[in-house]
Amino acid sequence: MTTESVRDEDPATPPAVVALGKVVAKLRADNERLERQASTTAVLERAKGVLMARSGCSAPAAYEELTRRAAAGSRTLTEECWIVLGEIHQRPAVPAAREGQRPPGTTDVPGDGSVFAPAAHHTRHTGTDVPNPPSQPNPSKPPNQLNPPNQSIPSNPPETITLGALSEALADVTDPHDLAWRLLDHLAVAPVQADAVMLYTRTGDNALELTGHAGVGATVAAQWRHVPPVAGVAALEVIRRGEPVWLQDAQHDIEHYHLIGEPSRWPTRAWLPVVTGGTVTAALGVLRTTDAPFEPAARELLQQVAPLCAGNLSMTGASRARPADRTAQRVQAVFDALPGAAVLLTPLRSAAGQVEDFRVDAAAPDSVDVAGRHGRQLVGARVLECYPTIAGSPVWNGYLETLRTGAVFETDSFPYQEVAAGVRQHSTYKLRAAKLDDRLVITWACEDEADRQRRLLADLQRVGNLGWADWNLAADTITWSPQVYDILDRDRSLGPMPLEELPSRLLPEDLPAFARELQELLGRGTPLDHPFRIRTAAGVRHLRMVAETVPDADGTPVEIHGFVQDLTARRRAELALTESRQAVQAQRNVLEAERTVAARLQHALLPLPGQSLNLADLRVDVAYLPSHDDLNVGGDWYSALEMPDGSVLFAVGDVAGHGIDAVATMAQLRFTAKGMVFTGSSLTGALHRLNTLLLHAHDGHHSTATMVLGRYDPTRRCLAWAQAGHPPPLLVRQGKTEFLAPPEGMLLGATPQPHYGEAECRIEPGDHLLLYTDGLIERPREHLDEGFDRFAEAARRELGEADAGSLQPLLDRLLSGEQRDDVCLLDVHLPLEGGGRS
Repeated sequence: MTTESVRDEDPATPPAVVALGKVVAKLRADNERLERQASTTAVLERAKGVLMARSGCSAPAAYEELTRRAAAGSRTLTEECWIVLGEIHQRPAVPAAREGQRPPGTTDVPGDGSVFAPAAHHTRHTGTDVPNPPSQPNPSKPPNQLNPPNQSIPSNPPETITLGALSEALADVTDPHDLAWRLLDHLAVAPVQADAVMLYTRTGDNALELTGHAGVGATVAAQWRHVPPVAGVAALEVIRRGEPVWLQDAQHDIEHYHLIGEPSRWPTRAWLPVVTGGTVTAALGVLRTTDAPFEPAARELLQQVAPLCAGNLSMTGASRARPADRTAQRVQAVFDALPGAAVLLTPLRSAAGQVEDFRVDAAAPDSVDVAGRHGRQLVGARVLECYPTIAGSPVWNGYLETLRTGAVFETDSFPYQEVAAGVRQHSTYKLRAAKLDDRLVITWACEDEADRQRRLLADLQRVGNLGWADWNLAADTITWSPQVYDILDRDRSLGPMPLEELPSRLLPEDLPAFARELQELLGRGTPLDHPFRIRTAAGVRHLRMVAETVPDADGTPVEIHGFVQDLTARRRAELALTESRQAVQAQRNVLEAERTVAARLQHALLPLPGQSLNLADLRVDVAYLPSHDDLNVGGDWYSALEMPDGSVLFAVGDVAGHGIDAVATMAQLRFTAKGMVFTGSSLTGALHRLNTLLLHAHDGHHSTATMVLGRYDPTRRCLAWAQAGHPPPLLVRQGKTEFLAPPEGMLLGATPQPHYGEAECRIEPGDHLLLYTDGLIERPREHLDEGFDRFAEAARRELGEADAGSLQPLLDRLLSGEQRDDVCLLDVHLPLEGGGRS
């Protein structure tokens, strides 16, 4: 079926597909070739007439005599005809061609200056005349396949191969032997340097048939004309595997393959697959007397040449005569009387029964393909030869499904693109496939521009959820598109709604404004663009009407046309978005109020010192930074105070969560920890009691928290400390940093039976011991170790000096970006000897 074309500019199109498309396009040149053959036939008839007049023989006898003379003199039939007519001088006979050689060319003989002089002609094989050795004339060639006498073709091949020239030379090939000779003409030079060409095609029983050859000789061709499906034949292996085979070592290759002819005659050979319709159907063999491997350039060129053979083999094979087909003849007789495009397709199956292609066995007169062939000119062609890209498409799969089940296959309108004369042409088709015995009858129709415009308009209305309407006030007629009935929820059997009835469908609150707009439209001709609502069985719909008037010569409106659009989905989305915004704003207001209360409560419970604290022999600097989140107040806290016995209590903690609850829990932990240590509780004992406090909170709010709790003895200059799931303190000593090894301890409020341990740290003059919360080191999508490393490096740089003062440079280095959590930091510093209290 002619529903696909080769898109030669598509980079995804395989090279074989592109080559087939080019071959199909060049079929347009057939008419010119036939005209040349017709003129040559006139030359032949004149020469026959001369012989009949001279000898009195019959027309068949005259043709046989011309053929005999041409063969004896190793000339083409055309040259012999012109010799008889006296236009060129007869050249001396040359010896018969040896086996494996083409007939030799003529020698130059001085002429008389005529364009038909021997010097202007050199014997060369062309696609319209295949010369034969004298011992093997080819009577099967029709007498009209001759070269025109005024077409002089040089016998010497080009010095290098041009793929474009080869493709052009193969455009009008007449049979596989012709194809083989033309390939040899062009491949005989560098880089390939071929000496013989063979073309094998696969038969139904997976054997091989030699369909074309050049340069191998009649004896070798006869011996290898039929090859059974046996192992060790390179051509068979190529067809089975679909990959090239390069035979470049005769001694090695003879152990693995049955070599054609004597191995020493062609030391190197190449066999390449020829793909037709996605299947390897033939093998191209190139035989050389050159005893050297194929160069990369030769391999690449041959792999480009192989696809060019596919179309030629298919087209020449498609024209072979087939037995009379009564069914096809009857269908053709019916098609001849039918309007429109239709074809009868016969499936062509592989040996395994799979459909490989379809053959056109009948065609209606209006059927046409991209090559311009009409009607019966399509008979004998194959679908994949003209339209390779149809393979695997929905249309192709529909053909196969109809062939298998018998169900009729129909398509909706689908776009189709073809390339004609280098210009892309777009069309839209509808197609139908029905089964007839074991064949398919395909009918299709191209939609005209009006159909296409109507379809596009319908799609536009469907996508935009709108419909057009026209009220003719003068003729009192109304025309609606189908979509308007759906939008206005009106039964189509009632017909269009008069304009005066439309306001009755509106909601009462929308009626006054719509009535004013409608009066302006009818009175002054002011264009109308107005939203309104109607009530339907499915609920209220939000609509929009856009209209304008067409006035007569006096300016009186005689027609109103416009469109109605359903905006219900958009309006519902807008209302939902507005409600969401209002809800978010209300929630934000609540959170802002809560933050204000929590921040005031936090400042009241956790006052920050305005300057450094001097506790015992230590100097303590405190920094607290709230997060950049405007709505949440965290539960980070600290405590630093001197005990009655002269020791100093340090605590830093972090309550999970934010807001009022976090601040309340922070207050409980801060004051309870100080109270328990004041009354003589140990550090680990205090942590146990704080864990119990969080687990048995009577307000129903359960939370967890982390904490570091330490007690500094100034007489020993030693800090005893315990921790509950909190990051370890960082010690900065003499320009080096080290995180203290944490004792055992689980976060508060996690389990009823936690275990807590205690550790000690000696503090030397000049040391800085940093207690902090996790907001200082944690970053989104970052491993915690990276935060620890960054903290240690920043502390080494900013606090490496023993008498470093403010914590602000350290905080600036660590919190230069977005701060997502509260940060609490204590710097416990033992000044150098003599630093003491200030």
